[in-house]
Amino acid sequence: MEQCARVTLPMRQHIGEPCAPCVRPGERVLAGQLVADSNAKVSAPVHASISGTVQSADADAVLIEGDGKMERIQTQAPQVNSLEDFIRAVRDSGLVGLGGAGFPAHAKLSGALSAGVDILLVNAAECEPYVTADYREALDNADDLNEGMEHICHWLCIEKSITGGENGRYPHGAEKMLVHALTKRVVPLGKLPIDVGVLVMNVSSVAFLGRYMRTGMPLISRTVTVDGAAVPRPMNLRAPIGVSLREMLAFCGMGDIHPAKIIIGGPMTGQAQPDLDSVITKCDNAVLLFDAKQARPKPETACIRCGCCVMACPMKLEPLRLEKAYLRGDTQALETLYIDACMECGCCAYVCPAGRELVQRIQQGKELLRRGHGLHRTGGRS
Repeated sequence: MEQCARVTLPMRQHIGEPCAPCVRPGERVLAGQLVADSNAKVSAPVHASISGTVQSADADAVLIEGDGKMERIQTQAPQVNSLEDFIRAVRDSGLVGLGGAGFPAHAKLSGALSAGVDILLVNAAECEPYVTADYREALDNADDLNEGMEHICHWLCIEKSITGGENGRYPHGAEKMLVHALTKRVVPLGKLPIDVGVLVMNVSSVAFLGRYMRTGMPLISRTVTVDGAAVPRPMNLRAPIGVSLREMLAFCGMGDIHPAKIIIGGPMTGQAQPDLDSVITKCDNAVLLFDAKQARPKPETACIRCGCCVMACPMKLEPLRLEKAYLRGDTQALETLYIDACMECGCCAYVCPAGRELVQRIQQGKELLRRGHGLHRTGGRS
């Protein structure tokens, strides 16, 4: 899917400072042209994903009306003769973590260099149900993946690289769990994989980097899985950044679909959407459309203290106690029970026979704790 009628490019598609538009309404732009940027260290530029005319540009988003031509800027492979050139090229590409984290890639690579990383771990463990975008990326673009790994290892002087694939066990795609599974290194609470010498990057991020270093075309599209019980023909497609779900589904031949629930991302960690006017950003790897039966929540009843949530928790936490601490507003208990060690995988809520909304209350508990103490200890996705 290359051409579309319009795209909405949010100014915040990454962790860090949002971008500011550098184009004006009425200006014609080409696919790949820079439309927003920031001077902040942790930020990533935004590029037009189609050719057309800028309809609006403000602090929230740049809206481009497509002209149906999909004309692209003239590009060439970036000239990289030093580490500084490499980091600058990665920043210019607009790359962020395509596994969902959205951390600017150039900032991550710079941090890995100063931390003395000795292992590159490519995260291809796409373990959430339905989602196969990374699988297709690895299958269809293996040469790009290899080139990306070579560039990273060369410029960061990393001697060992590992690719971690699917093992059928959710949530082993979480980077801290993958690090332990493949390197036996333990990432302490409040730390990142680079603190134990491991740089974790998503497989789609690395494959894109390989393409960019060869072509110079910045990040303007990504692979997206479309699936769910309301989808008559599941598929993966290459979608322009900023396309609406409505237009993307029409392209897929699903223009008359009326799902009971819309999720961007996987069913365990994705975010529910109010309607099909939501847009695809750099961080979005899937659109799931559920029918009424699939979207029906479990009726919530009293906790029976069966311990299922404790046994299911990959971080060995006690979700039932965390829920109770949140409900009574006990921030001290939330901290003592290590609430910020929770990676919000949703396993506890999924297995709970009482239908308790455990992961949602843990998320709210984290926010309560941050407001009270200013703490922020989390896991992450690459």
